[in-house]
Amino acid sequence: MNNIYKLQSQNKFKSGVIIVLFTLFFALAVWILGQAFGVYAGYRVGGIGYAGIALIISGVASFTSYYFSDKIVLSISQARPADRQRDFEFYTVAENLALAAGIPKPQLYVIEDSATNAFATGRDPEHAVVCATRGLLDKLNRTELEGVVAHELTHIINYDIRLMSIVSVMVGSLALLGDWFMRASLFSRGSRDNDRNSLAPFILLLGFLFAILSPIIANLIKLAISRRREFMADAGAVSITHQPSGLISALKKISTDQEPLEVANKATAHLYIANPFKKDTNQAIKVFASLFNTHPPIEERLEALHKLS
Repeated sequence: MNNIYKLQSQNKFKSGVIIVLFTLFFALAVWILGQAFGVYAGYRVGGIGYAGIALIISGVASFTSYYFSDKIVLSISQARPADRQRDFEFYTVAENLALAAGIPKPQLYVIEDSATNAFATGRDPEHAVVCATRGLLDKLNRTELEGVVAHELTHIINYDIRLMSIVSVMVGSLALLGDWFMRASLFSRGSRDNDRNSLAPFILLLGFLFAILSPIIANLIKLAISRRREFMADAGAVSITHQPSGLISALKKISTDQEPLEVANKATAHLYIANPFKKDTNQAIKVFASLFNTHPPIEERLEALHKLS
């Protein structure tokens, strides 16, 4: 049996390493694209130029989404506020576990869909939301529901809801920078001053490569962070409920339910406790496709949870 605190410590360290690498890659990509913009526009290499403008715009957009992300996600998901009488078990489970975890009870919402899934969103424990589908509430018993809610509460406690918002903004910023550079290169001739700069062709080539590859690489890192945080949330759920069996049983039920969640999309998929699309992957492309999964395989999560039993 693994020590729960040791497992959490290992997961935090691995997540930290990934986040640091992502930040360094983000800074490098912005710098290179900024230099490429500068060379193409004909001014001296050194400033971040158009890249800086793009970052300011994305910063304003991210500030807005940071404060309204929960409302945006709930609106996209067509969720309704939970009612104590109508959703009594969901309501009381969340109340009891939030009390045990020492955080305010989050706002509770329900998606009227028969698929089995749940997610947490918001910006901090004081402004957090836990949302569950009707299928999850109907198909899980109370012990299993406790495991799922504790998993989502752990995302709130660990500030995963904030971290993933920041990471998503960084990925979006790189995509915006890459798109701006490609458009500028397609619809403009650039400056003749570039001919005098021996490094100009190299910097432009590097700019093209980063414009194409950096959003893809950044998205892969984002997914790696998302998958690592799922392991941490599973371990955290066990520390709250003190029984891995509930979450183990819940994940088995969720994984065997092949009904996709209709309101889910690529922008919100990483929030859910399990992949909401439920698409089977052909064995020949399973390894490649796994790079783009928002969640670790259920089998790996169950194996980790069994070690805590």
